[in-house]
Amino acid sequence: MDAPLPRFSIIIPIQGGAGRLPSALDSVLAQSFPDVELIAVRAAPGSPAAAVVAEYAARDPRVVPADSPQAATGTYLLFLDTDTVLPPEALAAVHARLAETGDVDVLYLGHERVPWWQGPSVTELFEDGPADAPVCGPASGVRLPPFWAAAYRRAFLTDHVPEAALSRARGTDISRPALAALAAGRTAVLPTVCVRHHEPRRSRPAPGRHDDLLDQVELVLDRATERGLPEDRLRALFGQLFAEVLDLASAAPCGRAFFRRASRLHRRHRPAGHRAQGLRERLLRRGAYTAFRVLPALGRRTARVRAYAARAVLRRRRALTYAWYLRRPLDENLAVFAAYWGRGYACNPAAVHRKARELAPHIRSVFLVKEKELPHMPDDVESVVIGSRRYWEVMARAKYTFNNVNFDNSVRKRPGTVHVQTHHGTPLKRMGVDQIEYRAVAAATGNFGRLMRRVDRWDCSLSSNAHSTEVWSGAYPGTFTHLEYGYPRNDRFCTAGPGEVAAIRARLGIPEDRVALLYAPTYRDYPRDVSAQFDLARFCAEIGEEFVVLLRAHYFLDGDAGLQRAVADGRLIDVTSLRDTEDVCLASDALITDYSSIMFDYANLDRPIVTYADDWDVYRDTRGVYFDLLAEPPGQVARTQDELIRVFTSGEWSDERSAGRRSRFRERFCPFDDGQAAERVVRRVLLGQPEEELPPLIPLRERLPAPAAAGTTGRRSRTPTR
Repeated sequence: MDAPLPRFSIIIPIQGGAGRLPSALDSVLAQSFPDVELIAVRAAPGSPAAAVVAEYAARDPRVVPADSPQAATGTYLLFLDTDTVLPPEALAAVHARLAETGDVDVLYLGHERVPWWQGPSVTELFEDGPADAPVCGPASGVRLPPFWAAAYRRAFLTDHVPEAALSRARGTDISRPALAALAAGRTAVLPTVCVRHHEPRRSRPAPGRHDDLLDQVELVLDRATERGLPEDRLRALFGQLFAEVLDLASAAPCGRAFFRRASRLHRRHRPAGHRAQGLRERLLRRGAYTAFRVLPALGRRTARVRAYAARAVLRRRRALTYAWYLRRPLDENLAVFAAYWGRGYACNPAAVHRKARELAPHIRSVFLVKEKELPHMPDDVESVVIGSRRYWEVMARAKYTFNNVNFDNSVRKRPGTVHVQTHHGTPLKRMGVDQIEYRAVAAATGNFGRLMRRVDRWDCSLSSNAHSTEVWSGAYPGTFTHLEYGYPRNDRFCTAGPGEVAAIRARLGIPEDRVALLYAPTYRDYPRDVSAQFDLARFCAEIGEEFVVLLRAHYFLDGDAGLQRAVADGRLIDVTSLRDTEDVCLASDALITDYSSIMFDYANLDRPIVTYADDWDVYRDTRGVYFDLLAEPPGQVARTQDELIRVFTSGEWSDERSAGRRSRFRERFCPFDDGQAAERVVRRVLLGQPEEELPPLIPLRERLPAPAAAGTTGRRSRTPTR
């Protein structure tokens, strides 16, 4: 006997990385109304999003991976996306309303739009009404709701909306609600918020967006003409459609062919009595392409002239120099790298730079640094001083740019260039626009509008785990592509051998018979006297002679007699000034930190991590965090200095409980760091190889992390991790 068909099919088309996908899936599966199936459409095989879908499908049979929305079997269909969630009890409310109205073709739902900048949400409700007449959309003159803000009877939808329209990606969502509204016989509304949509930030239209939009407009207007839509309702529909056309044409430069086609559509379908809304539409109707393009430029040019007049001579010369270089052609074989605002050869950009010289020798790679950093740069690395004339030349002409922060605000994004944002850590603390609700942090961050303009330059964003992908999607809303390849700087944690580890320890002066504890606290956004709250000298003295502490922090050793004695006695080594954090991590046997992102990188070594969280409550409430570190730590947790000392004197720092926590932490935050991240980036970005030709991911259990130093307590053997 066949199983009964579900009442609702929730269809989620998946675009790009996993992003907010878990939140969308959880919101559906947590509904109290159980008669539902969840159709996840078009998750690319082998992608992190596909892995998320497979994980959910394995534990809940209602989750069904599919290639098309046609796989849905529910009586009613709801179309969400990865930025959309259902509030609690939403499906129960929809079911109850349909029980009242009967089998209407479309049930329009109250919904809420949450702006990407976390401003006030916009709630859109419809007045309740009878189910025997259209109440929404072009049939009534009311503005079309988004396609995700309705429940559609499956039999009706498959008869009246083409499959190609049903499969459209988000962001090209005009024809679906319009075609449904045109064909609907019986509709109703539910004046309750049933869908919450986190509005993505559209910085740059996707390739092909212009032509796709006109295809939709033409389809809808042809269908409206065939159905003989009354003139007043046709005018409302026409106005909505061409408002979208004009917005897109103004948001990004449109070609002459697009403009001419749009003009022809406008003249062919313009209803009697329609009045153009503003100068832009009048120019479109007349086909005045040049005037349309020049119109917004006039205002910008006036502002630019005023700005130039107010600038100092030096800045004016820089702008003119840069403008001159921008007129020269791109250098297709030039790549520019920078890290930490020019503080040297470091982090992910340096790791990619090294691999690029190996795998893509035809690419000329230059590294940007401040002038004072030049003496510290490797001799074989071509360096360019930030702010110099050469700097503006390479920034204007480079085909590829890599940075783990952001370039100067004055740097322009040229068509045809590729910018990779490598980032410099996995986020525990709130980042980007997620900081807005934390006033002190937001004030220090500065202008979020400028931040978003910098984000608009990103083409690719590097991730070391699915958590980071989800955070970057919300904290830096944009149109960039997530590269879930791992962090190139962490490759050494998988490739370094015992000889390299021993050499680093010898260079740092770590005795062979000592267990090296790396102490690396993070920066605070609030006043904190670290030396008063953590007596490091006492800690070094009481944990025992088998340990030596590697200090990577901003203590003032010269002014602390206790710390000076610890250094003299060989219990403390100051490694703060060392430029390569990876070297210090490889040299140590365990990590002590508070909330620093170094814990996520260090976990790749599969060595003990101890969290010292004496001010967790203050940090969490002041800085904002993405998850409760104390509930999901990478090892033992100490809330006081006495607890921290006991963790080491008792051996808890490396016991089975610590290892179990670390294993779970690694599974969540170290899935992509297998020693091949830099190679993946170089092959994908600089060599243009497709995803299927990149080095396959080595499973976590098969990796061989760099071994801790031989002869130390808590040493881990070089065997595959479990």
